[in-house]
Amino acid sequence: MDSEKVVVVGRLSIGRTGAAVALVVGVGAAAWLGASALPGFKSAKAAAPAVPAAPVVAPAAAVATGAPLPPAAVKPAQAARAVQGPTPIFVLNSLDASISVIDPQTWKEQSRIPTGKEPHHLYLTPDEKSLVVANALGDSLTLVDPRTGAVQRVIRDIVDPYHLRFSPDMKWFVTAANRLNHIDFYRWDAATQTPTLVKRVSTGKTPSHLFIDAQSKTLYSTMQDSDALVAIDIATQTIKARVPTGPMPADVYGSPDGKKLFVGLTGGDGVEVFDITGPEPRSLGQIKTAAGAHAFRAAGDDRHLYVSNRVANTISKIDMLSSQVVANYPAPGGPDCMDVSADGRYIFVASRWARKLSVIDTVEKKVVNQVNVGKSPHGVWTLSHAAR
Repeated sequence: MDSEKVVVVGRLSIGRTGAAVALVVGVGAAAWLGASALPGFKSAKAAAPAVPAAPVVAPAAAVATGAPLPPAAVKPAQAARAVQGPTPIFVLNSLDASISVIDPQTWKEQSRIPTGKEPHHLYLTPDEKSLVVANALGDSLTLVDPRTGAVQRVIRDIVDPYHLRFSPDMKWFVTAANRLNHIDFYRWDAATQTPTLVKRVSTGKTPSHLFIDAQSKTLYSTMQDSDALVAIDIATQTIKARVPTGPMPADVYGSPDGKKLFVGLTGGDGVEVFDITGPEPRSLGQIKTAAGAHAFRAAGDDRHLYVSNRVANTISKIDMLSSQVVANYPAPGGPDCMDVSADGRYIFVASRWARKLSVIDTVEKKVVNQVNVGKSPHGVWTLSHAAR
């Protein structure tokens, strides 16, 4: 739900979301105007926050007892990427048809890359050589070097690629056509970085975000305009279940143990939890976070999950074991997509209405930096990230 227009949010009519539009814009603007009053706030020209030289690893006793992990506890193997040198932070500017490439040391935009129309989401190829940017209205994919920001190639004739995923077994590349109501399954040729369409699955109104289970057996998609969650059998590319959700479901994320699915309810004030151990998803209820729960990012410790509350201008941290909120952070300007630093301490979030990338210190619980980017920043990604 992300193509920004004066009278339309995403691809929803104003009849359904007019009040939400007013609330989002009003609250987002107020939070942005007051951002400089936050403790420790720094402008984009300020020095970058100090990042610890080594990750904080959770004590074995804490893991064994199930006690809460420290905010920065991450997997050492994943955090090791950070010592290879700084890699850019990429921010997709949906209404500018561009990518802001940000230097994580100077906290300045070092370049801006043109894309097709409405780039919303991005994903790394299985060989980690290319970052795939999906240009929804451009009907194209832009492939970028994740280490340098150099454009590698453009793949055209990919119909309405709004959201995208590679299956964990690396056999499938999948896109959700948010505007055209279908999901496409492609075979991906790793040697040539070329997708070949295998099947188009009609889903009903407005497929939004995608998640694929660890076994590459089931793809889940939220249905933004029909308040539903769809499960698709990947082997046959057929819909095997459709279950109702709360209002306006957006992002979807599966727990590391493969038992739960979390769905952000942008039309509500929380996250719906589904049991996915049975033949079809079964709702376990909702976790109240704040208004406009939208996008997820894992904290890197196999236990905690961040969700951006776009209307409330906050980010909540969810314990996936207990299904409870354990922390909240300020996130001005309509927080949307996020990434997390390799050591787990910092959240990089697109402030959608403020045209900023905001950096949040999860230990100090405050905004410590902001960087000017383009119009309607959406997807955020960096190679030096905490484990997914």
